[in-house]
Amino acid sequence: MSDSAIAALNSLLRGTSIDDHEEALKLANSAIKAAKGNPADLTTAQHTRVVALVKLDRFDDALRAIAEGGAALDKTCVMEKAYALYKTGELEAAEQLLETTGINTRGMKHLAAQVAYRAEKFDKAAELYQEMAENVEDAMYGEENDLRINILATYSQLEMQGKGWAVSEEHKKLSRDELEVFETAYNAACGSIAQGDFAKAAFLFKRARDLCEASEDLSEEDKKAELAPIIVQQAYVATKLGNLEEAARFHEEVVLSDISDASTKAIAQSNALILKSESNPYMAQRLADTLPVVTGNDRLFEEQATIFRRNKYIIELQAQKFAGVKSKTAKILSKEAEPTISSSKCDLGALNAAAASELQTGKTALRRILPLLETRPTDVGLLLTVIQLYIQLQNPAQALNLLEAFFKRLEAATASENNADVRFAPGLVALAVALYRQQGRHSAVRSELAKAASHWQSKQKAASSGDSLLREAGIELLRSTHPSDLSTAGEAFTHLVAAQPDDRTATAGLIASFATSDFAKVQPYLGALSPVEKLTAGVDVSALLDAGVAALPVVSHQQQQGKKRAREDDGETTGEQQKQQQQAAKKQRRKRKLPKNYDPAKQPDPERWLPLRDRSSYRPKGRKGKKRAQEATQGGYVKGDEETLELAGGAGSLKVEKANPAGSGGGGGGGGGVKKKKKGKK
Repeated sequence: MSDSAIAALNSLLRGTSIDDHEEALKLANSAIKAAKGNPADLTTAQHTRVVALVKLDRFDDALRAIAEGGAALDKTCVMEKAYALYKTGELEAAEQLLETTGINTRGMKHLAAQVAYRAEKFDKAAELYQEMAENVEDAMYGEENDLRINILATYSQLEMQGKGWAVSEEHKKLSRDELEVFETAYNAACGSIAQGDFAKAAFLFKRARDLCEASEDLSEEDKKAELAPIIVQQAYVATKLGNLEEAARFHEEVVLSDISDASTKAIAQSNALILKSESNPYMAQRLADTLPVVTGNDRLFEEQATIFRRNKYIIELQAQKFAGVKSKTAKILSKEAEPTISSSKCDLGALNAAAASELQTGKTALRRILPLLETRPTDVGLLLTVIQLYIQLQNPAQALNLLEAFFKRLEAATASENNADVRFAPGLVALAVALYRQQGRHSAVRSELAKAASHWQSKQKAASSGDSLLREAGIELLRSTHPSDLSTAGEAFTHLVAAQPDDRTATAGLIASFATSDFAKVQPYLGALSPVEKLTAGVDVSALLDAGVAALPVVSHQQQQGKKRAREDDGETTGEQQKQQQQAAKKQRRKRKLPKNYDPAKQPDPERWLPLRDRSSYRPKGRKGKKRAQEATQGGYVKGDEETLELAGGAGSLKVEKANPAGSGGGGGGGGGVKKKKKGKK
C-alpha cells in the first residue's frame, strides 16, 4: 500500500503538467502517511502537498504544512512560503525571508518585486522590474509583455506618491504597441490620473475598455472581472471632469458581484455614495458606516486608505461630532512625533484643528487652535492651518513669523535627514518665498532659495523631489548680480544637467551662470543651444539701427517720491480697485459755467465779495431805512442809558451803561426778573 501510494505520486510528478490540484493533494497526503521511514520520499510528498495547497489558494494551510515539515521542508519551500506570506498580507515576513535567502533567480526577483509593490516600496519594485526587462537572455516566452504591464503599474504608483521625478521621460512615453493591450492602456490611464490629466485618462480608459471587450483570449467571465475596475475608474474620471450624469451612468453599469477584488468593490461603493450628494450629514454618516472594511492582502493602498479616512472624518465633522474627531486624530498623530510632509499626516493635523475650532474661522478659530500648536510644534498640517487663518485675517507678517520659528526649530533639532528634508520641502520653501515677496524682502527670497538648493544638491541620488525646487531656485538666483548667488545657481543647474542631460532649461541656466566667470565649464554645452544666427534670422538689424534706441521719459524727483508708495502697493491692489482707478482716469473734467451776461472785456467789481450793505454803492430805501442802517452797525457801540460812577481815592469817574431794573422786560439773563408764581393753598 505504501509503495503504491509513493509510486502513484511519482507518476503524477513525472507528467508535463498538473491540472488537477485536488488529486495531487490527495496523492501527496497518502504518500506522506506511507513514507514515514523514508526521509527523501517524505520530503517530496510534503513539498508536493505545499505546492498543491498554494495552487488551490489555501495559503494558511500551506504555511501550517511548511511549519509541520520542519527545517528541511522550510529550506525546500522558500518560494512557496514567501508567496503564501505575501498572499496572506505578511509582507514584512515575506520580504525578510527573501532577503535572507537571497534573490538569485528570476522567479525570486518576480516575487520580490510583487512583495515590494504591495508593501508600497514602488521604487524598489521598479528597479527589480527594470533589471529583468534589461536582461532578456533568461526570460520566458511572453514575459516581456507582463514586465511592461507591471513596470507601467509601478510608474503610476510612483506618480501617486509624488515621486514622478524617479521616472525618466523616456519611460513615461507610450509606444503604439502598448496602446494595443488593454492592461498597459489601463496602467497608463492611472498614471494620467496621478498627473492630474483627467482628459487623457478618460481617453486611455475608453481605449482599455474597447480592447478588453474585443479581446478573443478572454472568456466572458474573465471579461467581466477585467472590465469592472475599468468602469469604476471611468466613473471616477467623469466625476473629476464634472460630467456627473455620465459618472452616474457608469456606476449603473458596475455589477458588484462581478468584482472579485475587495478593495475595488469598496472604492466603487464609496464613489457611488459620494455621487448621491446626500444633503443630510447624519444620513450620510449612516451610509458611510455601511462601507466594508478591507483587510489582508486586498487592503487599500495608503493613498486610498487616507482618502477613505478623510472622508469619514469630514462627514463626522458635518454631523457635529467634534470631540470624537478630535480624539481620534490626536491619537493617530501622537504615534508619530517626527515632522513629516506626508499628505495623510498633514490632513489629520488640519482635521484635528477643524474639530478643535468646531468649524469656526477667523480670530475665534485662532484662539482655539494656537494652544494646540504649542503642544504639537512639529505638526505641519496644523501649522499650515494656522498660517492660512492669519493670511485670511490680512496678517501675513504673523504667518511668516510662525513659519520662520518652525524652520528654526527644525534646524536646531538633532541633525537628521528627515528633519532636513522637511525643512527644505519644496512646498514649504515656496510658501516662505511667497510671503517674503509679499513683503518685498527679495534678499531673503534669494537666501532661502540658496539654502534649499544647497540641501538638495547634497543628495546622492541623480534625481530627487527637490529637482523642481533647484530649477526655480537657479532661475531666481540668476537675477542677482552677486557672484555667490550666480555660483549657487550654476551648481544647481549642474546638478540638474547631470540628472537629466536633455533638459534644455537646465543647460541654458548653467551657461548663463558661468558665462562670465568660468567659460571652460560652459563650452561643452554651447552646442546644445540654438545658434544666435538662427534666433536672429528674422530680425532686420538695419531697421532697428535706423529707428534708434527707445528712451524712457525722465521722471522728476518729486514724481518719483509721489509714485513710490503706489509701486509698493502695486501687489496689494485688487482687481476692483484697478477697475475703479481706470474709470476715474477716463472721466473728463466738467467745464465751468459762466454767467449769461458775462463780458470778458469788462472789469469785474472788486467789492463783489463783500456783503451788499458793506459795499460803497449800497443805498438803503427811505428815511427810516437810512436811520436804521446807521444804528445797526455790526460790532459798533449801542447807545443807551448811562450812569456815572465815581472811582475811589479821587481817581476820577467812569461812565457805564445803566442796568435794567428788576422786573423790566427785555434782557436774557438767568431769569432773575421773572416773577415767581405763588403756590396756592389746597
